Amino acid sequence: MWAGPLMGIIALVTGWLYWRAGDEAWQTMLFTVLTLSQMGHVLAIRQERESLFRTGLLSNRLLFGAVVLTTLLQFALLYVPFLQDVFGTQNLGVTHILIAVALSTLIFWIIEIQKWVLRIWERREKGGADERA
Repeated sequence: MWAGPLMGIIALVTGWLYWRAGDEAWQTMLFTVLTLSQMGHVLAIRQERESLFRTGLLSNRLLFGAVVLTTLLQFALLYVPFLQDVFGTQNLGVTHILIAVALSTLIFWIIEIQKWVLRIWERREKGGADERA
């Protein structure tokens, strides 16, 4: 329930900071951060408790394919001139892309850490229940 607003805040703050700096690609950065954040989010929430690192990227090939396709389409919007005209996007340099990817992974890492804490909590609860029985 909190992930959507957090993704929006991260994307909006990114766009605002680039706008304040006078970077003409601020809208493209906002759009890219939001899109890539959603890809990280969907990968992270695939399993309620297990880490993506345990289940593996290819454990759901259709989901992985959808993430790859969406990411490729996002990059097409950034670098294909016809699509740039239609969507009003601009080329992003390597630095912009690296920053967008780093910011976009924040939601993924937060969810993975949340699942890790939940697993620890459940193990402790289970251990405590066994001792009381």
